[in-house]
Order: sequence, then structure tokens, then C-alpha cells
Amino acid sequence: MSERRLHFLAHYDWIRRGLMFEPRGHDMMSGGFIYSPIHPEHDAAILFIETSGCLPMCGHGTIGIVTIAIEEELIIPKTDGRLMLEVPAGLIKVEYRSTNGKVDSVKITNVPSYLAADDLKAFCPALGELTVDVAYGGNFYAIVDVQENFKGIDSYTASQLIDWGRALRADINQRYSFVHPLDPSIKGCSHILWSGKVKDEKSTARGAVIYGEKAIDRSPCGTGTSARMAQWVAKGKLKIGDSFVHESIIGSKFIGKAEAMDRVGNFPAIIPSIEGWARITGYNTIIIDDEDDPYAHGFQVI
Repeated sequence: MSERRLHFLAHYDWIRRGLMFEPRGHDMMSGGFIYSPIHPEHDAAILFIETSGCLPMCGHGTIGIVTIAIEEELIIPKTDGRLMLEVPAGLIKVEYRSTNGKVDSVKITNVPSYLAADDLKAFCPALGELTVDVAYGGNFYAIVDVQENFKGIDSYTASQLIDWGRALRADINQRYSFVHPLDPSIKGCSHILWSGKVKDEKSTARGAVIYGEKAIDRSPCGTGTSARMAQWVAKGKLKIGDSFVHESIIGSKFIGKAEAMDRVGNFPAIIPSIEGWARITGYNTIIIDDEDDPYAHGFQVI
């Protein structure tokens, strides 16, 4: 799937742009394509698309795709309640619960996740110098915990977090290099996770994930939750087997868990799981006709 991802980007990226960008999409749009699996013992393969490109892994995208694929019988599981899915970042295991054909929840056992670097210095023009950790959970995340120059996500507007996240990400990628040790096509810090106080005292942590040019995740972010659990385990804040309830900027939740220890190259890693739910909200027929439409392949204002 990693090779399929690169092939799609090289030859068919106009499809992603046409679907994700205006006028058919919007800045927060994300989606995915269901492929036949490369290995016949697996159930399916998924290619994720969004405004910023084709992600190696997407947790909330997997939850949504599995929900609609099971309810609409786009994927027929080899074992009821379980799926083995190939994604560009690797192989993921999925368990889902359903009632009368409707999927109630989806649990993903994600790819091994690890803390890539900690206590890095980075600069954000509006905030000044910040200390960040960078962790991998299917994508590379710069995690900004509450500190002297950052008071937490409730102290700022979503627009500020997006603008500052874009500037901070550019500074981090200029100063540092991040490459997955087993797949060099997965590289660079693509996401910023700003932290803050939880809304529900039963939750473990809360974050606002910035991606693309001006997008903020409405979900707690599956790969971001995986990256944050890897950070917490590495720093002794979370133990294997402990539950990790992660809140998004709007208060929606994923239930995470560090299932086991592993290794990625020379990095100690965890096997994370994430559980959440999705709902089908509608159906759409999209037309991309570039014969006489100059905007057929989409556009972005920023």
C-alpha cells in the first residue's frame, strides 16, 4: 500500500484534489478509497486522502470507512466482527461491534508508534520559543504541551491555533528531519497537536490537531492519539494496559490503550489501540468533468 500511495500521488492526484478541494470539498475534508488487499488473507486495503495529500494512516478515517463498508456491505469480513486492513503505514487490525446491521463502535489496533524526539526547541512568531516532542502514530506529530509560552487550547481561538500551527510546523521541518526507519517515504512533521485541559474530568487528555494548510481536526485524531500515548509511555506518564481517553477540541472522545511494547528500528515503541464511532450522514454523486470546467480539479484559496 505504500507503493500504491506513491503511485496514486504521481499519476492520479487530480482525483484527490478534485474531491477534497473546493468547490466539491473544503479545508477539513478527508476521505479514502477501498482497494482489494495485496495479500489474499487480508480483508481489504485503504488509501487515505485529504487536502494535504495521502496520509500513511488515518484513525478517524478508518473508523468512518469501516462503518460505511460494513453497513453497506462494501467489505465482507472473513471473520465476523474483525478485519485485517492494509494501509500505507502497514497492517492494522480492526474489531467492530454492530447491532442489527448498524455499526456501534470500531476499535483499531494501529501500527507501532514511538517517541521520535523530545524537548526540541522550536519557534512560533506569535508565541515565541516553544518546547515540543515529536512522536509517530502513523504520521509524525509535534506535540505542544502547556508551558510558559503556551497556556492551553482554551486560551486561544481555533483560527489562531491553525495559523500558529502552520508556522510552527514550517519551523520544525526547517530545523529537524523525521524519517520512519522502516519506510523512508513516510517523512516530515505533518501535524501539530496543541494540548489543553480536559472538558470531562473522566478524560485523560485533550488536544487540537492541526493538519493541511488550515484544518483543525474535529475528532480526537486516531494517529494523534497513538502518537500521544507513545509520548506518555516513553515519559512514564502511561503504563501498558492503561486506558487513555482523548478529547478533541469539540469534546468528542476516542478511547485509547497502549496494548504492548514493540520496537521500530532503534526506537522503543508501543502497539496502540483506538476505539470510536462514526455515523453515515448522507450519500453524494460527485462529477469531475474537465472538458470545459477550469475548476474541475479543485482549488484552494489558502
